[in-house]
Amino acid sequence: MRALVVRLDNLGDVLLAGPAVRAVAARADEVVMLCGPRGRAAADLLPGVDRVVEWCAPWIDPEPGPVERAEAERLVDLVRGADRALIFTSFHQSPLPLALLLRLAGVPWIGGISDDYPGSLLDLRHRCDADVPEPERMLALAADAGFPTPHDTRLRVRGPLPDVTALTGATGYVVVHPGTSVPARAWPPERCAEAVRALTAAGHRVVVTGDRREKELTAHVAGIDGVDLGGRTTLPELAAVLAGAAAVVAGNTGPAHLAAAVGAPVVSLFAPTVPAARWAPYGVRTVLLGDQNAPCKDSRARVCPVPGHPCLSSVTADRVAAAVEEVIA
Repeated sequence: MRALVVRLDNLGDVLLAGPAVRAVAARADEVVMLCGPRGRAAADLLPGVDRVVEWCAPWIDPEPGPVERAEAERLVDLVRGADRALIFTSFHQSPLPLALLLRLAGVPWIGGISDDYPGSLLDLRHRCDADVPEPERMLALAADAGFPTPHDTRLRVRGPLPDVTALTGATGYVVVHPGTSVPARAWPPERCAEAVRALTAAGHRVVVTGDRREKELTAHVAGIDGVDLGGRTTLPELAAVLAGAAAVVAGNTGPAHLAAAVGAPVVSLFAPTVPAARWAPYGVRTVLLGDQNAPCKDSRARVCPVPGHPCLSSVTADRVAAAVEEVIA
């Protein structure tokens, strides 16, 4: 049986699909993962995936290009030969546009979570409670499709991970990851810099991480006290850096889920634009900070709609330093 598993959005979303992908892999002969360009690097790290197919879905990507017939036909060609398909989505996404394209590709059996009437697009129309963690939502679909939930439902990545001691030194440091995929989820940079100073004063070595687009941010946050790794790591290397951390400080963004996938405790600076019950770091020790009843609650805003960004700007560096001690203890 060749199984097609689908998660078309961001890096963190793909990592959260990992337990369900492993459930499928336990019974399938081959697992092909269809993902978007923003999640491709994470798909390559998932245990159980034999092959990755990349395609940008114009109904999911936050900066979509035009809908073009040639691109739809390219997808149809890419996924031909699948025997079963599971379309993993978030609560605000529909599996039906992709299900239509998979039907055109000749996929004989398709399952997805859908409140909308699917007609002949889905063979399995799964219903799911709204406020369950994303990994459990996807595991429930897989179980309903005949792929039992594994005993170990934690997030995972493939090993072995690269040796990054030349970048970080010995393990046991604290990682501060100031960047986020959308501005509404970011702790203010000056607060991040204050946290680096507070953690250093408390006796911790601090490593500041970020991608190549965030080098100016990471340099500011690291200052003279932290080790600035902005733009210096691939995703597997970032996973290795996080795996060596005693604790990780991050917003609701992909690296927080990557930290959970390597077993690192997380101090989560969580803006309530989406529910923490669904999106908080899964399966690891976590201290959740931020006003979860702020006016932006459940707005799914990408840019903070409230002047001053109070849900996160109200969190002090000293509170974050105390939370680091909590998760380490």
